[in-house]
Amino acid sequence: MAFEKSEYLARIRKTKKSMADQGVDVLLATNPANMNYLTGYDGWSFYVHQLVVLALDSDEPVWIGRGMDANAAKVTTFLNHDNILGYPDDYVQTPIKHPMDYVADFLKEQGWDKKGIGIEMDSYYFTAACYESLKRNLPNANFKDATTLVNWVRVIKSAQEIKYMKQAARIIEKTMQVAVDMVRPGVRQCDAAAAVYQAKISGTEEYGGDYTGLCPMLPTGVGTSTPHLTWTDQPFVNGEATILELAGARHHYHCPMARTVHLGKPPKKLADTAAVVVEGLNNALAAAKPGVECQEVEAVWRETIKKHGIIKESRIGYSTGLNYPPDWGEHTLSLRPGDTTTLQPNMTIHMIPGVWMDDWGIEISECFRVTETGSETLANFPRELFVKD
Repeated sequence: MAFEKSEYLARIRKTKKSMADQGVDVLLATNPANMNYLTGYDGWSFYVHQLVVLALDSDEPVWIGRGMDANAAKVTTFLNHDNILGYPDDYVQTPIKHPMDYVADFLKEQGWDKKGIGIEMDSYYFTAACYESLKRNLPNANFKDATTLVNWVRVIKSAQEIKYMKQAARIIEKTMQVAVDMVRPGVRQCDAAAAVYQAKISGTEEYGGDYTGLCPMLPTGVGTSTPHLTWTDQPFVNGEATILELAGARHHYHCPMARTVHLGKPPKKLADTAAVVVEGLNNALAAAKPGVECQEVEAVWRETIKKHGIIKESRIGYSTGLNYPPDWGEHTLSLRPGDTTTLQPNMTIHMIPGVWMDDWGIEISECFRVTETGSETLANFPRELFVKD
């Protein structure tokens, strides 16, 4: 396991307190990051239905998943093997019955079918069919939306979590340098992506890296006008920019970073905007400290770019850390107007004030930790527009 059992037990206590505060007697955690956080479970099995059941009146969580994945729970979690339940394979991807039918039967056996049951309604991994099965089988349950209940418990990191994120930072420093070096005329985008994968998974000499919640983003040319394009088999060409939005990961703890590379002399609008983005990023990072609200950090960025005639409507950051595909964000706090979340020490945030115009764009970002007195960026990499002749 990546953590001592005592840390998992502390997480469970914090989660149960949040459950009690929200009237949740039994929590069904289907988000694989939340499953990992509570038990250590780690396997590429989230394409089938699985979950961790945490009840206020039970000492230990219960893992439920596909039968062939039960041994993965025995290998990766601290759970007593009696609390690892695998459902038969005839529940898998069939219209006849659903894995949540099995879960409902288990809840009935435990006498939890009339309780307040928290479900992660807006999780990627909890489907409409899951909800329909639970409602059909548990007509007396009081279902509550607990989509981000565990996510908010996760928002303040432990010392060991910070250690893994700093290790991820060392991986992204290496990976980003590889990516910048690969962006040169004639090199195919797919070959650059392959080099990125090799770098972030091989990690450092001391420790290897994980797969990340997002695949590498490499929009190039006019594609830089939008943030979430990946790569093609076309070569990079002179006169175009490429955005690199990547991350290093260690035990699924992420350190994201974005940089922009231009081949040849950049247009004045791109060079000028890059200077504004760096200025705004620096100012916003300086404003991030305990006791400050998320919206106040964003306001510093907004006021900085306003002086230069730039407007950005989308958020400029979000909580990050432990996650699985398809995302590395935690779906909790955001650096945006109206978010009154107060920053606290050991929150970790990806500040990514990207600017996207009609046919061009730029991204320069930093992942930072809120400290006792301010903030610190986790990675150390030049914060600038890279220009390659």
